[in-house]
Amino acid sequence: MDDDPAIREHLTEIVTSCPEYDLAGSAPTIARARDLVVRKQPDLVLVDVGLPDGSGVDFIGFVKQQSRARVLMITSFGDRETVVSALEAGADGYLLKDSSPAVILDGIAATLAGGAPISPSAASYLLERLQGDVPQRAQPDNPDAAPLTAREVELLQLFARGMSYKEAARALDISPLTVGNHVKSIYRKLAVHSRGEAVFAAVRQGQLKMG
Repeated sequence: MDDDPAIREHLTEIVTSCPEYDLAGSAPTIARARDLVVRKQPDLVLVDVGLPDGSGVDFIGFVKQQSRARVLMITSFGDRETVVSALEAGADGYLLKDSSPAVILDGIAATLAGGAPISPSAASYLLERLQGDVPQRAQPDNPDAAPLTAREVELLQLFARGMSYKEAARALDISPLTVGNHVKSIYRKLAVHSRGEAVFAAVRQGQLKMG
């Protein structure tokens, strides 16, 4: 959903370049997008912030109420207030429009798989939010759960900075398969289902220090 025809066409080309995705439609306004969400019940909705008839941030709540779709914000707005507002409203990921097609496709795949891709420039605001709002607790919610390993903590720090699986694998000089194994272990230990949830849970439990 974007009011700029060129951007809509660009995103359409990116989505349709991947044969495993079916494009349900595109919309220049919130009114048109609401109709698409209700009729098509998509798995994922790409949302811009600034639209002619309202804010994309406000539209997130409608998507969550009317469907089971995940929401990936793709916008030119990277300021602190917009990023935090979108994530608080329920956005599952936040990428900037100047991201490369490969990054956008990775973001789509990650969001559909339960991840929370965030552009590096927007990730710092999320970390600030985490540091300001998270209670200082050193004990995990489940005292019987195994603590995260040093490598798992390192991996979560990279995810919190907006890195994809591939980028994290390169940064740690390990294979994407090994990253996937670590992620499964992290999810099991923290009882979560996405990278975003994992970061929040680890910080909340005092197992992950940001900054």
